[in-house]
Amino acid sequence: MNKGEKVTLKQLAEEDLPVLWEMIYGEEDPEWKRWDAPYYPLKPREKEEYVISMKILLEEGLDTRWAIWARERLIGSVSCYWEHKPSNWLEAGIVIYDPAFWNGGYGTEAFKLWISHLFEHYPIHRIGYTTWSGNERMMKVGEKLGMKMEARIRKCRLYNGIYFDSIKMGILKEEWEALHH
Repeated sequence: MNKGEKVTLKQLAEEDLPVLWEMIYGEEDPEWKRWDAPYYPLKPREKEEYVISMKILLEEGLDTRWAIWARERLIGSVSCYWEHKPSNWLEAGIVIYDPAFWNGGYGTEAFKLWISHLFEHYPIHRIGYTTWSGNERMMKVGEKLGMKMEARIRKCRLYNGIYFDSIKMGILKEEWEALHH
């Protein structure tokens, strides 16, 4: 568990899974999905199947997602995945599902806690994430945390008939430590 002033990050627990399913799949067109890679459709999943499959991942220690808690409720999740494990290339992500917690610093604090956790617990020298130019809030989160724009792939994401850029942000461990310790 990692605790900040506004949020707490906790490993997902079995009792979190139905709540998480509801946040992700409970609405037909959830607002959070308009910002989180909306050019990829959200494929519906049955609640029971989701809970069972996630429970197996939790039991095997294979889920790389933690819950974001604020005001005693689950509001989102942070995650990571290996882009290329042999070279210790780890990517991270964050989603605040509840719009009531947007623009209040919750995501920035959660992502800061998560990146610190990843640098402390994984043998990595860099952490990055990918977003799109339509998600200005996510780009600002990276900038606030000292991340650099490492790549901008122009007009490669088509959403609602408009082309957007793909944005890669990242920070080196020594840069993180200089800024956040």
